[in-house]
Order: sequence, then C-alpha cells, then structure tokens
Amino acid sequence: MARNFHRKERLSAVSQIDLTPLIDLAFSLLIIFMITTPLLEQTIPLDLPVETQKPQVDRNPAKYQVISIAENGDYYWGTELVGAQRLNLLLKQLSDQVDPPTLDIRGHHNIAYQKIVDVLDLVSKNNLNKISLNTQVK
Repeated sequence: MARNFHRKERLSAVSQIDLTPLIDLAFSLLIIFMITTPLLEQTIPLDLPVETQKPQVDRNPAKYQVISIAENGDYYWGTELVGAQRLNLLLKQLSDQVDPPTLDIRGHHNIAYQKIVDVLDLVSKNNLNKISLNTQVK
C-alpha cells in the first residue's frame, strides 16, 4: 500500500518551526565570540591618575645644540667645523651643565649610517639623553 503525503487541509498553518537554521546561527555566533573575546582582553588594566584642570605654567623654550654631519663625513657643532675629538670635548662640556640642551643631530642622507651611530655613541658616553634626530618630510 502506497503512502499518501498530501495534506488533507491544504490551507492549514504549519504548527512547527524549523529550528535548524536558528541553531546553526547560534553556534556560528558562539564561535565568533570565542575567537574575538581573547583579542579584546589584551590591554593592561591600570588605574590612571586624575589631572586637575588648571592652566599650565609656561616653560622656558627648549634649548637646542645642532650637530650636523656633512656628506663627506665632517662634523659641525652649530656652524663650526670640528673633528671627532673636539666634538667629544664639547659634548663633555655639555654633560657638565645642570640642564644640558637637546642635541639636534642632522645627517646628510648619503652618509653611512655608521657616522650617525658614532655620534650617538659619543653622546651616550657623555651621559646625554635628550636627542632629536632630524629628517626631511617628503
């Protein structure tokens, strides 16, 4: 005997909802949240200090001492041509000051990087730590 799959009442409402797509969506969202939650928790919780809203005191403008390195490798203290030994002596004199100026180091773009490292080494040996490396904006 053959089965008859036709409904007797053609216009009657379906009384059950298909839950399969809803369960698939729930599992997909669960997987997405399981992957993204560890990524959101990578910050270090800190209790930051609170700043009062009072006007800032004007500070003295920063003092700069320019050290330039020419394309041929010559060192300049401001506009004065100096050798490596004289540069070391001038840096030593700066380190003896109470508030030494910021060293503004400028190097020609064609010089070897080692020349800049040599100047930074002299600065480090004289315990100077306020350094600015100049670049050109394209």
